[in-house]
Order: sequence, then structure tokens, then C-alpha cells
Amino acid sequence: MLELNHLMPIPLRDRLSKKESSVWNNQILVSTEEWIKITAPSGTGKTTLMHMLYGIRSDYDGAILLDGINIKNMSINELASIRQIKMSVIFQDLRLFPHLTAFENIELKRVLQKPYYESDKIIEMAEVLGISNILSQKAAICSYGEQQRISIIRALIQPFTLLLMDEPFSHLDNNNKAIAAKLIAQECIKRNAALIITDLEDDDLFTYSRKLIL
Repeated sequence: MLELNHLMPIPLRDRLSKKESSVWNNQILVSTEEWIKITAPSGTGKTTLMHMLYGIRSDYDGAILLDGINIKNMSINELASIRQIKMSVIFQDLRLFPHLTAFENIELKRVLQKPYYESDKIIEMAEVLGISNILSQKAAICSYGEQQRISIIRALIQPFTLLLMDEPFSHLDNNNKAIAAKLIAQECIKRNAALIITDLEDDDLFTYSRKLIL
């Protein structure tokens, strides 16, 4: 499904080539339904890796193959189609539209392609994550923890077979982390989807098939 073939980000090459890593400059195959945790301290390229996998950075050596096709060789339209139906992401910086409401941020993502869920699923997920009371608020005035939960729902509302998450729980307490992880796991199991999550520290929020050090 996904192959990372000796990746090395060019801007970080001098620094990272001197460090031991189970990701950089290695070959990694990610199969359907596999859940992978990548742990690394700040400055070692977690966000860079996620941007590379999502196809929004191409300044790297090596290759990323999705279903056997190098994503660098894909057209803009091909990448856009993949992001609509195969790959979903939770960015570390969230990338919400601040002047849209929480609901509008999620609904906009839902209708960008043939909807996987009806809009009432947004309300259902919001109730599970404890943010149904802020759906009508502008994203800009929501707390960062609320914004993270908005971003989680936005990622889950679309179809995907691979979910990428870059420090998705950094502003959630342990209880809310567990609730969010349970919802994410349920959706990944439902779709037989693979999951790749990066974070600063190890955790047992998911039943990981592998844990890697960046």
C-alpha cells in the first residue's frame, strides 16, 4: 500500500544522516490495516515526514510509493483525488479556517467529495468528543484542545484508507486522549485503514503493529 524507500529530507540531510533512525534512509512497507507509531524529539523531522507523505513537500531524496506509484510522478489532480478518497490527515498546526465555525470547517471537508457520511455524523462525533456545544463557534475563538478535536472529526468525516496524524493529542488531557483514540480506532477498523501517528513520546493509545524511532 505505502512504501518509504530510503527517504531523507534534503534541508535536514546533514543533521539527520548522523543520527540512528528506523525511518530515515530505510525501507519501510506499510500494509493495509497496519497502525504505526513514530516517536521523535522536536527537530528530527516529524512534521516534515507527514508533509512528505501527504505530498505537499518534495524536497527529499528517496521515494514514496503509494500502491506502487511514486507520488512525485503524480499530477496535481491525481494527488488531489488521493487526498479526497484514500488519505486523510491531521496536521500539527491543524489548518482550520479561523473565520468559519467548527461545524463549517468539518462540513466543508465532508462535501469536497462524494460524502462518506451525512452531516448528522458531525454532531454525533462532536457529542462523543465533548465539543457539541462549540460547533456554532468560530474556530478562532475555540481553545486549542477544542480545535484539535474539530480537526479529528474533520479527518474522520471523509473516506480514507490511510490516516496520518501529527501530534494530534498534544493539548488534550488523558481522558480526552483516550476518548479520541477510541473514536479514531473505530473508524480505522471500519474502513480497514492504516494509521501513522507521530508524537514526542511513546503511548499505548492504540494497538500498534509497530513502533519506530525517527
